Amino acid sequence: MRQSLWLFPVIEVAHLLGMVVLVGAVATFDLRLLGWSAPRVRVSTLAARLLPWAWAGFAVQVVTGALLFSSEAVHVHANPAFQIKMVLICLAGLNALIFHYSIYRNVASWDESATLPLRARLAGGLSILLWAGIVAAGRFIGFV
Repeated sequence: MRQSLWLFPVIEVAHLLGMVVLVGAVATFDLRLLGWSAPRVRVSTLAARLLPWAWAGFAVQVVTGALLFSSEAVHVHANPAFQIKMVLICLAGLNALIFHYSIYRNVASWDESATLPLRARLAGGLSILLWAGIVAAGRFIGFV
């Protein structure tokens, strides 16, 4: 892949586009959880609209990320920025799992509320921080 003039840059652009879709969908949902956007939109409606986009972006990220990693695995594996990024991705996934399998189970009771439960707001705020960290760590991979 490294020897091709166009393959690496095309995969890198696809990785960036996947990031835009994933982080855009997640951040839009998280801003609703925080009460900073779309207060009239039901949380469940927003989740139904954005979750497929988030999963599609994540799938693009996984495929393109694996290809980018494989092009220089020895160098990247030892990179502290890459290691931080992987830890943050795991934490973001854990945060999403905890949210969807605990807090979100009772969404019917707070679905249309302008001010959401504290645990939902905390999950949204933590998610935004984690994804900002993931993006920053990913950007630093090339410089460390």
